[in-house]
Amino acid sequence: MREGASPWLRYYAMAFVVFLYLPTLMIPLFSVNTSATPSFPLKGFTFEWYGAMAANTALHNAAWNSLLVGLTTSVLATVLGICGARAFTRYRFTGATSARGLIMAPLVLPEIIVAIALLIVLLGVGVKLSLITVILGHVLFCLPYSMSVLISGLEGFDVSLEEASDDLGETPWGTFSRITLPMMAPAILSSLLVSFTISLDEFILAFFLSGTESTLPVYIWGQLRFAGKLPNVLALGTIMLVASVILLGTAEVFRRRAARRINSMGAGIA
Repeated sequence: MREGASPWLRYYAMAFVVFLYLPTLMIPLFSVNTSATPSFPLKGFTFEWYGAMAANTALHNAAWNSLLVGLTTSVLATVLGICGARAFTRYRFTGATSARGLIMAPLVLPEIIVAIALLIVLLGVGVKLSLITVILGHVLFCLPYSMSVLISGLEGFDVSLEEASDDLGETPWGTFSRITLPMMAPAILSSLLVSFTISLDEFILAFFLSGTESTLPVYIWGQLRFAGKLPNVLALGTIMLVASVILLGTAEVFRRRAARRINSMGAGIA
């Protein structure tokens, strides 16, 4: 904190963090409670609810659907993000600002509006709702995040490295595959992890576009209608929470590594 700043800012920051994360930390705490009701005082300690998930076929199917959707979405969003990030950082063309704004629009538009619009369009052209439509919606939603990560990885990239490769007679594809792509590798991996995490946790688009094939968030929402299913949902939520934190933490590590690599390369050239 800047010297001379009001001490109330420190208290406000601490209160904000507690308000934001304390409810989330209650999920793993109640997931090991012997009582089916999440309340204090705790009745006891058990892993029974985690064991019950092993015999839940519907849960396994939903988990497999989420894994399939997440992996496909992350690859497609990252491939499209690479093309878009390279176009916006390497070239100047008419309508670039408008195109970038349109691509980033899902970040500011209400998600339910995007979901309803996609549902109307897909049903209007006769597309049957399935995991494929969920993937299309998730790619649209994850692309802005992917491009943000990849653009930050390309903006500090020294273009003279590509120019030197061209001067030595390398083809454009050879320059991209041997120079640009290896330098972007940490940013690409970070984009894959961020897109997968967002797709894994996304509910509204999946709810509107999944049809009869539910993903994990949709399955969890359906289980919340039954009080007896709540402990299993808490256990599943704990696993998803831990997985999300690990994936996002790993993505941030690779993003910082990409930034350091590009900065060091630029300093070496200078």
